[in-house]
Order: sequence, then C-alpha cells, then structure tokens
Amino acid sequence: MGDIVREIDVLIRARYPILYIVSWEEERVSETVAAVGRERGKKILVWSVERGLLPYGTPAQSEKVSEATRDPLAALDTVGRQAEPAIFVFKDLHPFLNDPVVVRKLRSLGYLLTKSHKTLILLSPLLKLPPELEKSITVIDFDLPGRPELERLLNSMIEQVRTNTQVKIDLAGDTREKILRAALGLTLEEAENVLAKALVMNNRLGPEEVAVILSEKKQIIRKSGLLEYYESEEQLENVGGLDVLKDWLRKRHLAFSPQAREFGLPAPKGILLLGVQGCGKSLCAKAVASLWKLPLLRLDVGRIFSSLVGSSEENMRRAIKVAESIAPDILWIDEIEKAFSGSQSSTFSDAGTTSRVLGNFITWLQEKTTAVFVIATANNIEYLPPELLRKGRFDEIFFVDLPKVEERKEIFAIHLRRRHRNPADFALDVLARESAGFSGAEIEQAIISALFDVFQTGRALTTEDILTSLRQTRPLSVTMKESIEQLRSWASNRARPASSIGEVEEIPGSRRIEL
Repeated sequence: MGDIVREIDVLIRARYPILYIVSWEEERVSETVAAVGRERGKKILVWSVERGLLPYGTPAQSEKVSEATRDPLAALDTVGRQAEPAIFVFKDLHPFLNDPVVVRKLRSLGYLLTKSHKTLILLSPLLKLPPELEKSITVIDFDLPGRPELERLLNSMIEQVRTNTQVKIDLAGDTREKILRAALGLTLEEAENVLAKALVMNNRLGPEEVAVILSEKKQIIRKSGLLEYYESEEQLENVGGLDVLKDWLRKRHLAFSPQAREFGLPAPKGILLLGVQGCGKSLCAKAVASLWKLPLLRLDVGRIFSSLVGSSEENMRRAIKVAESIAPDILWIDEIEKAFSGSQSSTFSDAGTTSRVLGNFITWLQEKTTAVFVIATANNIEYLPPELLRKGRFDEIFFVDLPKVEERKEIFAIHLRRRHRNPADFALDVLARESAGFSGAEIEQAIISALFDVFQTGRALTTEDILTSLRQTRPLSVTMKESIEQLRSWASNRARPASSIGEVEEIPGSRRIEL
C-alpha cells in the first residue's frame, strides 16, 4: 500500500494534471488522496453527479448538495477557475466520457493544470478512456488491501467486541493466518462485512469461521462474472495413470512456501495440458488444488469478451488482479484454444480485440511475479496461438494421451470403488484389454451404463455386464481417429508425455476386435 501512496504523492508533486485511479474502494482511495493532500497543504474537493463538488469530509448523511456543480461540465469549469492549490476527486465520471464536450474540456484542463498546483483525479471501478485522452491522463491501478491492512481491520474488529463476554475469540496457532489468507482478494468493506457475519453467526471468531469467510468469498468472486471459486475435493490418487505428470506436481508441493524462496527456488508459473478429450486434464487441475491445498479459480475466458470497445481488455486485467490478490492460488483455464482461436485473424474479425486480450494474458504469463499457478487445458493444437507455446510462458507442456492398458486397469478400479464395488471382484485385466482406445471418461460412462442395466433387473454388477457396455460403445478415438493421430504426431517431439507406462497403442479401427 505504501508504494501506491508514494506513487500518487510523486505524481501530484510532479504536476501530472489528470490521474485516473481504477478501484471499487471509493472511501479507501479518498482517504489516501486526502492524506497526501494534507501532507502537501492542498484542499481536497470531491465530485459526484449526486451531490456536485463538495469539500472532502462533508458527511454522507448530510443533505448538502452543490446544485450548481452537479453537471460535470460546470464542475470541470470550477476546477479550472480554482485559484489555490487543490486536489479534485471526481467519482464515476466515466459514463460522461462518451460526451465529446466533456472530452474536449478534459483535454483543455490537462494543458491548464500542468501550469498550476492543482490535480484532477478521476476515480472509477472501470477503466474507460477515450483515445483522445490517452496522452493527457495517467492510469493508476489501486490494489486490493494486502495482509497488513486486513490485519489492522481484524485487530480493530476484535477490539470492538473484546468487552462483549458472549463473543469468544480464538486465534491460537495458525488460525489468525488462515483468516487473513481467506480474506485476501476482498475489498476492506467486503472483508469487514464477512468478518462481522462470522462473528454474528456463532458469537465467536476461530478456526470454524474460516469456512464462513471462504463461503462468502466464493460468492463475491463469482459476482465479477469472470472467475469461479472451486472447492475442489478431488484427490490426485483418483486420477488414473499419468505418473510423470503426478511426479512433477508432487515435487512442487512446497514450491510456494517461504522455505522454497530461501532455498532460491522461484514460484512455478504453470503448465499446459494438451491431449485427448476425457483423459483427465480437467480432473488434474482440480486434484492439484487439493494436493497443494491452494484455492482454485476457474477463468471463463468466454465471459472476458464484451461488445463494448476496451471492455474485454479491462475484464482480463480485472480477472488477473483478483487472481493475484489471493495468491498463492491456482488459476484454471479450461479449453484455452476456444478462447484465443481467432487471434491470428483478429485484426479483420473483431478489430484486434482477441489479439489484444491474448497479448495482455501472455505478457502477464511471461512477466508475473506473484504466486499464481496457471493450469491451462487444450484439446486441439490447430487453434492454439503459436506465441502461447513459446518457452517461458509455461514451465512445461504435457501431452495427455489415451490411457495405456495398465492405466485403464487403474481407472476401472478407481471408478468401481467410487460406486461401492470391490475391484477384486472383477476381471480388471480383461476389462483393460477390451477397452483399448477408451478415454477415462468413456470408461466411467461404460460402468455407469452397465450399472443402469443391472439396476433394472436387480442383479449384481459383473465383468460381463461392463464388457457388454464397452462393446456397445464407439469411443472418440474411433470416430475422431485421424484427428487424434495428428495430435499424437504433433506432440511426439513438442510436448512431454504425461505418462511413462507402456508403449503408445495403436488406435483401434472402426470395428471392435474381440480379445
């Protein structure tokens, strides 16, 4: 937070005429600007379309309104006429930046303010900047509160309830750290509301309330419409095969710890899982979150793109900021090729929007210093932008092939146990041989289909029931044989195999072979 204060202070002292601060936290930003203004002996005036231009500190509950300056042009005229040193904070002016008269007025003020001791600050949760103002305005991203600010808030709330004998505070061990980590990624107002809710629900604040904070946090993150908070319960043991990938992930189990930093290890950047549909790529993303005990955020890239000019780029920046604010965490991007497939023709198809969003994303992948581990999955290499595959974007690119016979045996055992069956009661070797060319998802569906068949008759599930279900299925490897062989050929010397078990099996022909 200190860096932001220093940056604002330096820009004001250097007479930068117009600053654009992007933040949802009006009060927190206003207090910061007011502190800088007091330090420099400047008046602080705040404008909103609701109340006009008023001195900072005018109580929100008062009915005081400056009717003469509610119109943005009138308020900007007042800025120009002000003689003494001052800082003007304009809240939510962005809807008026579509008005060419307002844009022209801001450009004129830009020239005027550089020769004065006045600064105009535009404060908005959204960055909407007309091209005409790009050279006149400096943009500042006001970060969400960090751990020190959240700890001050927590201490303040504990102090408020300390005299209440009905409220029990138990922050022993690592409970305090878990509460603060759970609150990362929230605004101060959101964090205060969530902590208050946790206190009110059970008249206590302790280990049990961490779940309350996380539950509320999921809803808050989802409100953005860009990220989904996953409470992953999958275990890496429930992923069949993929021994090379599993070993790679286990070696990085403690990669985000302070001990790893002291040892000289950088935080891992991420992995790209490329391969056949239904072979466990998405399942791995969920299992890693459980293995590393980190939050899992799913980025829906389709929601990033907006019809409004500039909104798509802003959506991507906002999603990245939220992911970074709660680091260390895992950012999961499923079927990434569908999001960026049109980047090469973007100049002609969407005025370059896809290309710019991709550019923002891969630059962040390359340069990020925060502990956000990215897991991207892809099914089709034809639509992957070449720049995404360049070394340095991801730590490793893994190819997830169709499971080999030993892996299929393991997958059958996993899914039988999940459905309360003892794998020892089934001929797993026969099932594994008969299911050549099947993906893990197709094996699961074959078991489910067999269960439906026997449930209707009231019989116990047998190996023959599953074999019948397998023989009635045409796996994707048969219907899309050419595409999968092309994918295998591409990955043979461009990606690291996720599995070391057995030789690559030939995809069965269009007719099933009895083994």
